[in-house]
Amino acid sequence: MHFISETSSDGIVERLFTLGDITGVLWSPESGSDGAPLILSGHTGGIHKKSPGLVANAHHLVTGYGYTVAAIDAPGHGDRPRDERDQRWVAEMMAARAAGESMARIITDYNMSLAERAVPEWQATIDALQALPEIGPEAPIGYGGVTLGVAIGLVLTAVEPRIKAATFGPVFVYEALAEAARKITVPVDFTLAWDDEEIARRPGLDLFDACASAEKTLHIHPGRHNRMVGLDPDTGARFFARHLG
Repeated sequence: MHFISETSSDGIVERLFTLGDITGVLWSPESGSDGAPLILSGHTGGIHKKSPGLVANAHHLVTGYGYTVAAIDAPGHGDRPRDERDQRWVAEMMAARAAGESMARIITDYNMSLAERAVPEWQATIDALQALPEIGPEAPIGYGGVTLGVAIGLVLTAVEPRIKAATFGPVFVYEALAEAARKITVPVDFTLAWDDEEIARRPGLDLFDACASAEKTLHIHPGRHNRMVGLDPDTGARFFARHLG
Protein backbone atom coordinates (compact mmCIF):
# COMPACT_ATOMS: atom_id res chain seq x y z
CA MET A 1 0.00 0.00 0.00
CA HIS A 2 1.41 3.36 -1.05
CA PHE A 3 -0.06 6.57 0.38
CA ILE A 4 0.01 9.26 -2.28
CA SER A 5 -1.53 12.18 -0.37
CA GLU A 6 -2.61 13.17 3.14
CA THR A 7 -4.86 16.02 4.28
CA SER A 8 -6.37 16.92 7.66
CA SER A 9 -9.54 18.91 8.30
CA ASP A 10 -12.25 19.08 11.00
CA GLY A 11 -10.67 16.28 13.02
CA ILE A 12 -10.36 13.88 10.07
CA VAL A 13 -7.23 12.62 8.34
CA GLU A 14 -7.80 11.60 4.71
CA ARG A 15 -5.17 9.52 2.92
CA LEU A 16 -5.38 8.46 -0.70
CA PHE A 17 -3.59 5.22 -1.52
CA THR A 18 -2.79 2.77 -4.28
CA LEU A 19 -2.32 -0.98 -3.97
CA GLY A 20 -1.25 -2.34 -7.32
CA ASP A 21 -4.06 -1.30 -9.66
CA ILE A 22 -6.41 -0.55 -6.76
CA THR A 23 -7.11 3.09 -5.90
CA GLY A 24 -8.52 3.88 -2.49
CA VAL A 25 -8.97 6.28 0.39
CA LEU A 26 -8.65 5.92 4.16
CA TRP A 27 -10.31 8.24 6.68
CA SER A 28 -9.30 8.22 10.35
CA PRO A 29 -9.58 10.50 13.42
CA GLU A 30 -6.83 13.08 13.88
CA SER A 31 -6.70 12.06 17.52
CA GLY A 32 -5.68 8.51 16.61
CA SER A 33 -7.53 5.30 15.84
CA ASP A 34 -5.44 2.49 17.31
CA GLY A 35 -7.59 -0.63 17.47
CA ALA A 36 -10.80 1.19 16.45
CA PRO A 37 -13.28 -0.67 14.23
CA LEU A 38 -12.60 -0.50 10.50
CA ILE A 39 -15.56 0.04 8.17
CA LEU A 40 -15.25 -0.93 4.51
CA SER A 41 -17.48 1.25 2.32
CA GLY A 42 -18.70 0.06 -1.09
CA HIS A 43 -19.86 2.73 -3.51
CA THR A 44 -22.83 2.72 -5.88
CA GLY A 45 -22.37 1.83 -9.54
CA GLY A 46 -21.32 4.65 -11.83
CA ILE A 47 -19.65 6.72 -9.11
CA HIS A 48 -16.49 6.31 -7.06
CA LYS A 49 -14.77 6.08 -3.67
CA LYS A 50 -15.17 9.81 -2.91
CA SER A 51 -18.75 10.41 -3.98
CA PRO A 52 -20.45 13.00 -1.74
CA GLY A 53 -22.79 10.60 0.06
CA LEU A 54 -20.06 8.10 0.79
CA VAL A 55 -17.72 10.82 2.06
CA ALA A 56 -20.43 12.28 4.30
CA ASN A 57 -21.14 8.88 5.83
CA ALA A 58 -17.43 8.19 6.32
CA HIS A 59 -16.94 11.54 8.05
CA HIS A 60 -19.88 10.80 10.34
CA LEU A 61 -18.42 7.44 11.34
CA VAL A 62 -15.01 9.00 12.00
CA THR A 63 -16.11 12.07 13.97
CA GLY A 64 -19.15 10.58 15.68
CA TYR A 65 -17.84 7.12 16.51
CA GLY A 66 -14.05 7.23 16.21
CA TYR A 67 -14.00 4.61 13.45
CA THR A 68 -11.59 4.23 10.56
CA VAL A 69 -13.26 4.01 7.12
CA ALA A 70 -11.80 2.73 3.86
CA ALA A 71 -13.20 2.83 0.33
CA ILE A 72 -11.78 1.63 -2.97
CA ASP A 73 -12.81 2.26 -6.56
CA ALA A 74 -14.54 -0.72 -8.13
CA PRO A 75 -12.96 -1.89 -11.41
CA GLY A 76 -13.66 0.64 -14.15
CA HIS A 77 -14.80 3.30 -11.67
CA GLY A 78 -13.26 6.48 -10.29
CA ASP A 79 -9.55 6.60 -11.00
CA ARG A 80 -9.58 3.20 -12.71
CA PRO A 81 -10.09 3.05 -16.48
CA ARG A 82 -12.86 0.89 -17.96
CA ASP A 83 -11.83 -2.00 -20.14
CA GLU A 84 -13.60 -2.80 -23.40
CA ARG A 85 -16.24 -5.09 -21.88
CA ASP A 86 -17.07 -2.52 -19.20
CA GLN A 87 -17.52 0.10 -21.91
CA ARG A 88 -19.97 -2.19 -23.72
CA TRP A 89 -22.06 -2.75 -20.58
CA VAL A 90 -22.17 0.96 -19.84
CA ALA A 91 -23.19 1.76 -23.43
CA GLU A 92 -25.96 -0.86 -23.24
CA MET A 93 -27.25 0.59 -19.97
CA MET A 94 -27.32 4.12 -21.37
CA ALA A 95 -29.16 2.92 -24.49
CA ALA A 96 -31.73 1.02 -22.40
CA ARG A 97 -32.29 4.05 -20.16
CA ALA A 98 -32.74 6.35 -23.16
CA ALA A 99 -35.28 3.93 -24.65
CA GLY A 100 -37.18 3.62 -21.37
CA GLU A 101 -36.36 -0.10 -21.16
CA SER A 102 -35.40 -2.14 -18.09
CA MET A 103 -31.69 -2.19 -17.29
CA ALA A 104 -32.01 -5.08 -14.82
CA ARG A 105 -30.45 -7.78 -17.03
CA ILE A 106 -27.55 -5.57 -18.09
CA ILE A 107 -26.83 -4.37 -14.56
CA THR A 108 -27.00 -7.97 -13.30
CA ASP A 109 -24.40 -9.15 -15.80
CA TYR A 110 -22.20 -6.12 -15.14
CA ASN A 111 -22.44 -6.44 -11.36
CA MET A 112 -21.61 -10.13 -11.47
CA SER A 113 -18.43 -9.36 -13.40
CA LEU A 114 -17.50 -6.47 -11.10
CA ALA A 115 -18.05 -8.54 -7.95
CA GLU A 116 -15.89 -11.35 -9.30
CA ARG A 117 -13.05 -8.89 -9.82
CA ALA A 118 -13.60 -6.68 -6.76
CA VAL A 119 -13.83 -9.32 -4.02
CA PRO A 120 -10.14 -10.37 -4.22
CA GLU A 121 -9.22 -6.68 -4.42
CA TRP A 122 -11.07 -5.98 -1.18
CA GLN A 123 -9.37 -8.96 0.46
CA ALA A 124 -5.96 -7.64 -0.59
CA THR A 125 -6.94 -4.21 0.74
CA ILE A 126 -7.92 -5.71 4.10
CA ASP A 127 -4.53 -7.45 4.25
CA ALA A 128 -2.74 -4.17 3.60
CA LEU A 129 -4.87 -2.19 6.07
CA GLN A 130 -4.32 -4.74 8.82
CA ALA A 131 -0.57 -4.33 8.29
CA LEU A 132 -0.84 -0.67 9.31
CA PRO A 133 0.09 -0.20 12.99
CA GLU A 134 -2.88 2.10 13.64
CA ILE A 135 -5.31 -0.62 12.50
CA GLY A 136 -3.63 -3.98 13.10
CA PRO A 137 -5.07 -7.49 12.75
CA GLU A 138 -7.33 -7.28 15.81
CA ALA A 139 -9.50 -4.30 14.80
CA PRO A 140 -13.08 -5.51 14.19
CA ILE A 141 -14.23 -5.03 10.60
CA GLY A 142 -17.63 -4.09 9.19
CA TYR A 143 -18.86 -3.57 5.62
CA GLY A 144 -21.49 -1.19 4.25
CA GLY A 145 -22.72 -0.74 0.68
CA VAL A 146 -25.57 0.23 -1.65
CA THR A 147 -26.51 -1.24 -5.08
CA LEU A 148 -23.15 -2.19 -6.66
CA GLY A 149 -21.62 -1.98 -3.18
CA VAL A 150 -24.17 -4.58 -2.05
CA ALA A 151 -23.48 -6.89 -5.00
CA ILE A 152 -19.80 -6.84 -4.11
CA GLY A 153 -20.32 -6.78 -0.35
CA LEU A 154 -22.64 -9.79 -0.16
CA VAL A 155 -20.15 -11.99 -1.99
CA LEU A 156 -17.26 -10.56 0.02
CA THR A 157 -19.00 -11.04 3.38
CA ALA A 158 -19.91 -14.62 2.45
CA VAL A 159 -16.26 -15.60 1.92
CA GLU A 160 -14.38 -13.21 4.23
CA PRO A 161 -14.42 -14.28 7.92
CA ARG A 162 -12.75 -11.03 9.02
CA ILE A 163 -15.99 -9.12 8.36
CA LYS A 164 -18.07 -9.29 11.55
CA ALA A 165 -21.14 -7.21 10.60
CA ALA A 166 -22.57 -5.69 7.42
CA THR A 167 -25.16 -3.17 6.25
CA PHE A 168 -26.80 -3.46 2.84
CA GLY A 169 -29.14 -1.26 0.81
CA PRO A 170 -31.14 -1.83 -2.38
CA VAL A 171 -29.61 -4.03 -5.09
CA PHE A 172 -30.63 -5.77 -8.31
CA VAL A 173 -30.99 -9.37 -7.07
CA TYR A 174 -29.78 -12.42 -8.96
CA GLU A 175 -29.14 -16.03 -7.95
CA ALA A 176 -25.45 -15.60 -7.15
CA LEU A 177 -26.38 -12.98 -4.54
CA ALA A 178 -28.99 -15.28 -3.01
CA GLU A 179 -26.34 -18.02 -2.84
CA ALA A 180 -23.96 -15.64 -1.10
CA ALA A 181 -26.69 -14.53 1.33
CA ARG A 182 -27.33 -18.12 2.36
CA LYS A 183 -23.68 -18.33 3.48
CA ILE A 184 -23.72 -15.16 5.59
CA THR A 185 -24.04 -15.74 9.34
CA VAL A 186 -22.77 -12.44 10.79
CA PRO A 187 -25.28 -9.76 11.88
CA VAL A 188 -26.72 -7.85 8.92
CA ASP A 189 -28.85 -4.72 8.57
CA PHE A 190 -30.87 -4.18 5.35
CA THR A 191 -32.50 -0.93 4.19
CA LEU A 192 -34.95 -0.95 1.29
CA ALA A 193 -37.09 1.66 -0.48
CA TRP A 194 -40.76 0.61 -0.55
CA ASP A 195 -41.57 2.68 -3.65
CA ASP A 196 -38.35 1.94 -5.56
CA GLU A 197 -39.04 2.54 -9.25
CA GLU A 198 -35.80 0.89 -10.41
CA ILE A 199 -35.35 -2.16 -8.17
CA ALA A 200 -38.23 -4.56 -7.55
CA ARG A 201 -39.42 -4.84 -3.95
CA ARG A 202 -40.04 -8.59 -3.71
CA PRO A 203 -36.52 -9.79 -4.63
CA GLY A 204 -35.05 -7.50 -1.97
CA LEU A 205 -37.32 -9.01 0.69
CA ASP A 206 -36.40 -12.51 -0.51
CA LEU A 207 -32.69 -11.63 -0.35
CA PHE A 208 -33.07 -10.49 3.26
CA ASP A 209 -34.93 -13.70 4.03
CA ALA A 210 -32.14 -15.76 2.42
CA CYS A 211 -29.48 -14.44 4.79
CA ALA A 212 -28.55 -17.16 7.28
CA SER A 213 -27.68 -14.65 10.00
CA ALA A 214 -29.16 -15.35 13.42
CA GLU A 215 -29.45 -11.60 13.92
CA LYS A 216 -30.71 -9.54 11.02
CA THR A 217 -32.74 -6.34 10.76
CA LEU A 218 -34.82 -4.96 7.89
CA HIS A 219 -35.72 -1.27 7.53
CA ILE A 220 -38.40 -0.36 4.97
CA HIS A 221 -38.70 3.33 4.10
CA PRO A 222 -41.33 4.98 1.91
CA GLY A 223 -40.03 6.77 -1.11
CA ARG A 224 -38.40 6.15 -4.45
CA HIS A 225 -34.91 4.94 -5.27
CA ASN A 226 -32.36 7.15 -3.46
CA ARG A 227 -35.24 9.28 -2.13
CA MET A 228 -36.24 7.35 0.96
CA VAL A 229 -38.30 9.26 3.53
CA GLY A 230 -37.33 9.15 7.20
CA LEU A 231 -33.94 7.53 6.65
CA ASP A 232 -31.84 8.01 9.79
CA PRO A 233 -28.12 8.51 9.01
CA ASP A 234 -27.28 7.04 12.42
CA THR A 235 -29.02 3.71 11.82
CA GLY A 236 -26.01 2.00 10.27
CA ALA A 237 -23.59 3.64 12.68
CA ARG A 238 -25.56 2.43 15.72
CA PHE A 239 -25.71 -1.05 14.19
CA PHE A 240 -21.92 -1.13 13.87
CA ALA A 241 -21.54 0.27 17.39
CA ARG A 242 -23.61 -2.62 18.78
CA HIS A 243 -21.66 -5.30 16.98
CA LEU A 244 -18.14 -3.90 16.61
CA GLY A 245 -17.83 -1.70 19.68
